[in-house]
Amino acid sequence: MAGGRGSGKGGAASCAPDRDPWGIVPRSHGLVRHPTYHPATMTTATRPTEDLLTLQCMEVWGGNEANDSRVSLSGLDAWVFSRPFAGEAHGGDVHYVSSCASGRISRLLVADVSGHGEAVAAIAVGLRTLLRRYVNHIDQTRFVESMNEALSRTFADGGFATSVISTYFGPTRTLSVSNAGHPPPLWYRAKTGVWQALTFEAFGRPADAETDATGDGGVRDLPLGIVGPTRYTRVDVRIDPMDLVVFYTDSLIEAADHDGRQIGVDGLLELVRGLEDGDPDALIPALLARVDVHREGRDAGDDVTVLLIRPNGRKPVRPLIDRLLLPWHMGKAFVASLRPGGPPMPWPEFSLAAMGGFFSDRLSRR
Repeated sequence: MAGGRGSGKGGAASCAPDRDPWGIVPRSHGLVRHPTYHPATMTTATRPTEDLLTLQCMEVWGGNEANDSRVSLSGLDAWVFSRPFAGEAHGGDVHYVSSCASGRISRLLVADVSGHGEAVAAIAVGLRTLLRRYVNHIDQTRFVESMNEALSRTFADGGFATSVISTYFGPTRTLSVSNAGHPPPLWYRAKTGVWQALTFEAFGRPADAETDATGDGGVRDLPLGIVGPTRYTRVDVRIDPMDLVVFYTDSLIEAADHDGRQIGVDGLLELVRGLEDGDPDALIPALLARVDVHREGRDAGDDVTVLLIRPNGRKPVRPLIDRLLLPWHMGKAFVASLRPGGPPMPWPEFSLAAMGGFFSDRLSRR
């Protein structure tokens, strides 16, 4: 959000404590810490600070707090950096990473939300709970549409959020991307040594998709919260081990020099192409340093968030005992969901790849 977080994108989020447009957000007058769910107990626990975070099955990790972490999932490594504006503890940028019950489905979310403080903290909690609900879905379409519907109710008095939502399905190395008015991810293809923007236009999106009728008279891929029933395009690409994908918020491309010239997506691509390849641990700080040089040392004036992922080629390990106990764990989760204030039931997607693939890799090929 240009011009500092206080200005927002279109007004502060209208999410008063006595309103619950999500149907799931805790009513609290204070800032909310963003806990993670542990599947064994289905209760919440604050994530400790450590060098490497290993996500467990059906765990959702992240929030809108300051962060600088490396996260390990089955088949995927991730690096997260988030710095709220003016050193605040919580910002308008939201980031999440989740892992499904079998370790085959990893979901990634970066969002830039209007408003600040308690309103964005409540939205972050709502997003986390939706992620939990759809954590076992390969197809992210319903999740993205649910985000938009919930935010449309939240922002009834004005405001919106931009977001990129991605799902990595390990058995096929497929990365699915939906973009709700957000800057496009940057993709480094290790085989060719080329960086490019991961846009719909570059990967087979129909030329008329921007104005394509959706059956409800709307358009596709609007920022979240503007129009209730909105359709979102999904593009699938295959990413290989050692490929890199960078998600980020608009403070990077809106960084301006003393003449007011912003970097833009093309300029950001040029910056990342000038970095040394092959060291993801150094990529985020090196990229942010180059953005600071372009800004000539001036403050970003906005939240800064970067999420980097790299397929690691590891297959999820599913011991026989885990496969046999899956019905028991799902039953336990169902009972927990019935309790007042309990977490939502993470129903699996009713498809052969989602359900049968847990027991046989052959059935994971969708």
